Amino acid sequence: MTVSMPRTFRAVALVLLASAATPVLSLEVGDLAPVLSLQGREAPVAVPVTGKLTYVDFWASWCGPCRKSFPWMNQMHRKYAAEGLEIVAVNLDQDRADAGAFLEQIPGDFRIAFDTAGESASLYGVKGMPTSLLVGPDGKVLEVHAGFNEKDAEVLEQMIRSHLEATP
Repeated sequence: MTVSMPRTFRAVALVLLASAATPVLSLEVGDLAPVLSLQGREAPVAVPVTGKLTYVDFWASWCGPCRKSFPWMNQMHRKYAAEGLEIVAVNLDQDRADAGAFLEQIPGDFRIAFDTAGESASLYGVKGMPTSLLVGPDGKVLEVHAGFNEKDAEVLEQMIRSHLEATP
């Protein structure tokens, strides 16, 4: 799929403007994650999932590293869902059809939410794609990570495992 430059610039501008619209800087470890209800594929999706260890991932269709993180998130979902891990991927494309085209190529077997206005990016202080947060069952941010590559996969899985082991 080819994405036009203007659409890419609009998406980047959306994230930057959303980040500037609210005085919140990026969330940090220990902060309470904002509780949101976003439109999902068929029904509203809670972000984060209350009472569960939740991996919240902010992504966009034009994001190259997101193409690599989705297969990894599918793997983590299959591996750790039974132990209590929830994965919610929040799409920030202005046009939901762009997200749909991405998901046709690279499906997500976990919860997908859509925020075409970018309000969640502002509330969570997203500064780049992808940005992920691990949120504990109590709603507090446990980990924050920007970007994704093969080296990140092992580190992120270890963080997930250690927090699952620490969760009663």
